[in-house]
Amino acid sequence: MNLDHYSPMISKPLKASLKPAQEIAVILFSALLLALGLNLFLIPHKLLSGGVTGVASIIGYMTGWNISILYFLMNVPLIIWGWKAVGRRYIVYSCISVVSTTWFMSTIPVIQVTKDPILGAVFGGIISAAGIGFSLRVGGSTGGFDIVGSIVTRRRDVAMGNILFILNGIVILMLGFFKSWDLALYSMLSTYVKGKVVDMIHVGHIKVTCFIITKKKEQMLCQLRKLHHGITCIHSEGGYSEQENYTIMTVTTRYELAAVRKAVRDTDPQAFMNVVQSTEILGRFARPVK
Repeated sequence: MNLDHYSPMISKPLKASLKPAQEIAVILFSALLLALGLNLFLIPHKLLSGGVTGVASIIGYMTGWNISILYFLMNVPLIIWGWKAVGRRYIVYSCISVVSTTWFMSTIPVIQVTKDPILGAVFGGIISAAGIGFSLRVGGSTGGFDIVGSIVTRRRDVAMGNILFILNGIVILMLGFFKSWDLALYSMLSTYVKGKVVDMIHVGHIKVTCFIITKKKEQMLCQLRKLHHGITCIHSEGGYSEQENYTIMTVTTRYELAAVRKAVRDTDPQAFMNVVQSTEILGRFARPVK
């Protein structure tokens, strides 16, 4: 839905309030996906999703305590840490996610959708990872090790999925020692699938270099500066036309690539843009502000 088309009928304060409302809706949907992945695929087979949820599951499997309540209580210290290290908006969204996930887990019955633990591990990983990935895309998290991973990712160019895989792997080893190595290996499969799916959705750590060839240098620079990344402008010449052009180079993230593409199209429809993935970045790089 294009809100600009209805701009005469929609006040600016209402427009400003729509985006947070949409983001919270995504957070709630993500919490639902996470709860579905746990209660329908992982918990029925005594498998782990890793992280704080995995620790809560291990304690719940061994003691019979309510896993959703354990999940909530264990997230409290991590949320406090994230408040100081990441920021208020991120943690507010994470709190909404943790509370709603706890409620969904308490409400949705634990049902064994499939009798095959491998299918449970794979689909439980995919569904829960979708919940984590969508939550991260709007600037929140599902709590637990996602908060730790987000802190590390914002400070280092490390894939979120890799961080989660390492942290969750440690938790899953606990399941092998205390419960069953078969269950631990199934859970490791689920964690691997989850890490790959999270990286497909959460692409903020992936850097790309954009080369833009245009004649409208000043207008293009004016638009690209709004993205707060460094820009290099080079005088160039067409190989066939021998006409003077400008080649503008900027490094951004895949998450922001759509904004760059739109700025180029709106500024100069005749511009040529080439995008290549950057394998390594040295020096200062302005990270996207959520």
